[in-house]
Amino acid sequence: MSIFDEIKADPMNKAYTEKGWDPIFNAPKTAKIVIIGQAPGLKVQNSGIMWNDESGDRLREWLGVSKEEFYDSGDIGVIPMDFYYPGKAKSGDMPPRKGIAEKWHPALLKQMADRQLTILVGSYAQHYYLHLKSSAKITDTIRNYEEYWPKYFPIVHPSPRNNIWLARNPWYEKDVVPALQKRVRDILGPQKTTD
Repeated sequence: MSIFDEIKADPMNKAYTEKGWDPIFNAPKTAKIVIIGQAPGLKVQNSGIMWNDESGDRLREWLGVSKEEFYDSGDIGVIPMDFYYPGKAKSGDMPPRKGIAEKWHPALLKQMADRQLTILVGSYAQHYYLHLKSSAKITDTIRNYEEYWPKYFPIVHPSPRNNIWLARNPWYEKDVVPALQKRVRDILGPQKTTD
């Protein structure tokens, strides 16, 4: 049984499987970069394609990769903290369920043994993987991104909901995004152009 089938069969995910939903992730054995985010939004859950929304467009822009490179190269893996859309909260979506990353991430990461960089998108992934205190501020974590090199690169979630944060923190797109793009290109090599 594949990890995909195991996740679908997990009793924790029964309600989602009964809805006909598939777990959303991509873990190619050839991945050099792994992106760990929070949980798919409803549009992504319905399409079955990771980061297939406005947030994904901005994420690819920040990474400096094309859609083809992101989806088809086998160089980029994507694992959310929860594999299913968690539902709506008062503002935004509900947080990813606890216990999912602990249970499934080790096997998925083991499958991507050649990864050279893990990009942590948003506070849930950053708190979990960087073992941050609950009081840690995402702005400080991202501002000090070089502390987590070469293994991790923390970034803010590219959601349009963070436009106000981006406007208040212009250093992010001025300093952090170019550093991220350089790191990505150092790993993936020059971007291949299609004629």
